Amino acid sequence: MVKDDLETNLHIIERDPGDNAAEVLQRVNADALVLLLAPEELNDALQEWLPSLLAAEVSAMLERGQFAAGLGQAEVLPTLGLLPCRSLVLSGLGRAAASTDAWRDAGVYAARAALARGLERLAAPLPRAAAAGAAAVPLGERVHALAEGLLLGGYRMPSYAAAAQPPVPALREVALIADQATLAALGGGSAASALAQPLEAARALAVATQYARDLTNLPGNVLVPDTLAQEAARVASQYGMACTVLDEAAIVEHGMGGLHAVGKGSINPPRMITIRYQGTDSWDNVVGLVGKGITFDTGGISLKKPDGMEEMISDMGGAAVLLGLLHAVGRLKPKINLVIVIPTAENMPSGAAFKPGDVIKMMSGHTVEVLNTDAEGRIVLGDGITYAKQLGATRIVDVATLTGAVLVSFADVATGAVANDEALQQEILHAAKQAGEKVWPFPNYPEYHEMLKSDVADIKNAASRDRWAGSITGGLFIGFFAGDTPWLHLDTGGTAWLWNDRGTEPKGGTGTMVRTLAHWLCSSQM
Repeated sequence: MVKDDLETNLHIIERDPGDNAAEVLQRVNADALVLLLAPEELNDALQEWLPSLLAAEVSAMLERGQFAAGLGQAEVLPTLGLLPCRSLVLSGLGRAAASTDAWRDAGVYAARAALARGLERLAAPLPRAAAAGAAAVPLGERVHALAEGLLLGGYRMPSYAAAAQPPVPALREVALIADQATLAALGGGSAASALAQPLEAARALAVATQYARDLTNLPGNVLVPDTLAQEAARVASQYGMACTVLDEAAIVEHGMGGLHAVGKGSINPPRMITIRYQGTDSWDNVVGLVGKGITFDTGGISLKKPDGMEEMISDMGGAAVLLGLLHAVGRLKPKINLVIVIPTAENMPSGAAFKPGDVIKMMSGHTVEVLNTDAEGRIVLGDGITYAKQLGATRIVDVATLTGAVLVSFADVATGAVANDEALQQEILHAAKQAGEKVWPFPNYPEYHEMLKSDVADIKNAASRDRWAGSITGGLFIGFFAGDTPWLHLDTGGTAWLWNDRGTEPKGGTGTMVRTLAHWLCSSQM
């Protein structure tokens, strides 16, 4: 399934007093020196790290307007033997150099620019406590953001091409250079020891996000419900977590009528995956995470238009986020209790497929009137929510590529959220801000619940005017099964997949919400 790729060697070296840049770089054996620069500190950085001829060339670039240290600007120059590395990478921090987002984003752009030139081993000075405007953000947070950005920028989409192609460069090594000012800001001692926690957190979040991207990018003929279940069991075993998989017969036995109905139209039968992580002595205060695992979505009988349907390999993006999150939880080991539930199926049209007008009995005992078989994700998540509660979850967050309607509200820029609990919502919004991911809440008004009332069942799976408030009503359908349990829904229908690179996010699967949930669950380990 997902190949365990080469993991980047991320480490710190300390710059001895009196060492010039060349002496430091000789110890690292890097392909490139990476300088992350804010406009107000350009001159100081050039004088400190570059020989006069190279500094003069960069100054000339500034005068010509080729580089102004703006966020998103990255340039690669040959060093022509003036430094003991092949290239110099300049990446702008912009005017918001104090923010962790700026350091993370500049790291992504730097790594991308380097890999585009085949530069696989990078050396980058760490942020300084004395950097202009940076005092408001703790040094450890900026170091975390820089390391995370460099690692995220090293992502490579897998290729299945049979023809000979140039090998895609891999980011093999990142050496972060701590100078005397950094050491002083850390209170002396070893920089590697002092920064071990933020660096390990950065590595864990990057690995988790890259994994989620790879899983989302798998073709639909490779990833079906059973192979997703096998992959979940493999990752859980890697970290010593318990994984249980219900097959199609057990799904029926458990009364999971929603998952059964959605999955019965495919020759690849559905699965219900659960993973349990216990980080405290007693199994209480359990967080439930439920992820949509539709490995391919044709829309079923309510067939989608063919244009762009290939994107529906990403309809298991919620499941990918939660399995990616396992890498962060397994490495950082937060003192929490967690149950992950992933209902997985293919939504296909066939003689056995469920139909508009069907009435389905869910695991909760409630009935659902089906108006649209392309609104299948919320149905399987309804059973997932009920199962999570049965397994002890006292608070629940679900993640799903739920609606196209979220694109109308936010395009592919932000993830939508709807919740029944304000405190939980504020926790997730805070975590998203820490992670540098964009989440915006939808309202939860009684009028939206009214839109889901059915004449023949407890609830219908789409509002009659399904173009009205589609993201809100889709989320509230799931919330119906949460009942009084604190619950929040994240709609990644616009953010889990991109048709082209946008900003720091790659083309294809993005892994959006892995880092938000990791900040929420693992903040004490960062």
